[in-house]
Amino acid sequence: MPRQPIISLNTADHARDSAGMRYVYPVLSRRAGGISVGINLNPNNACNWRCIYCQVPNLTRGGPPPIDLALLEDELATLLDNIHSGQLIINHQRPDTRLVVDVAFSGNGEPTSAAEFPAAVAIAQKVLAARGLADLVKLRLITNGSLLDRRTVQQGIALLGEAAGEVWFKLDSASAAGLAQINGTRTSPQAVMRRLTRCIALAPTWVQTCFFLLDNQPPAETEIAAYLALLAPVAAQLEGVHLYGLARPSLQKEAPRLSRMTADGLENIAQRIQQIGLRVHVSP
Repeated sequence: MPRQPIISLNTADHARDSAGMRYVYPVLSRRAGGISVGINLNPNNACNWRCIYCQVPNLTRGGPPPIDLALLEDELATLLDNIHSGQLIINHQRPDTRLVVDVAFSGNGEPTSAAEFPAAVAIAQKVLAARGLADLVKLRLITNGSLLDRRTVQQGIALLGEAAGEVWFKLDSASAAGLAQINGTRTSPQAVMRRLTRCIALAPTWVQTCFFLLDNQPPAETEIAAYLALLAPVAAQLEGVHLYGLARPSLQKEAPRLSRMTADGLENIAQRIQQIGLRVHVSP
C-alpha cells in the first residue's frame, strides 16, 4: 500500500508550494481559524505594491502571467478531494481544527491584478458547489484594494459577494506618507476610501491591518488617529477589522528594522477601534 503524502503546517510558514502545485496550496491561517486553501494568481512573485513586511521571496513589481484556468480548476478540485478523502494528510498545531475553512485568493502578489480574476472566482464557486461545500467553505479575497476602480475586478468581487464570500481589504496606514513607507504605493487616503466604499457595496468586507514596530517604534499617534478617522464613516457598513502583528519574517530589505508589537500594544489599539463601533479580531 503506497504511503500517504503528509504536509505539516504551522502559522509561521505559508509556503505556496507545499502541495507541489502551481496555483493552489494549503496553509494554517491564524485569522481564518484553520486550514485555508490558497489560490495564488501571482506565481511569478510580482505585485503592484511592495509592503515592507512582505514574506514573498524575490518580490518584484508587476502583474502575473496568463493564468491556466483549466489547471487551476484541476488543482483546486484535486487538493480538496485529497484532503477530504484522507489521501493527503495534514499535520498542524491546531488538532481541533481539521477541516478546510476557506478558499482564499491570496498568494504572492495582488490577486485582482490577474485578468482572469473573475473567471477564477467562478471556477472556485463551481468546484465548491460540485462537492457540496458552497455553504461550508467560505470564499475569500485578500486584497490591497488598489485595483477596485477596474470593472473586471468589481465583477469578480460581486461574484464573490453573491456566493456569500467576503473580502479582506488591506489598510495598514491612512496617511499618504504611511502608505508610501509601509506599502510602497503612491495611493492617497482619499483613493483608499473610494475603493473601500466600493468594495463594501459589492461584498461583505473586513479591513485587515498589520501593525508592528519600525525601528523599535510603534505607529505614531497621528497615524492611529488618521486610521480611526478614515474608518469611522464606514464603520456601520464594515464587517469588522482583522488586526494582526508580524508572524513570519519579512523577506524585504527593511526586515532588520521590523519587530513585533506586544499583544498588549495591539489590544490597546483594538479597544480604540471598537470605540468607533467596529468588531476587532486580534492576532498578535
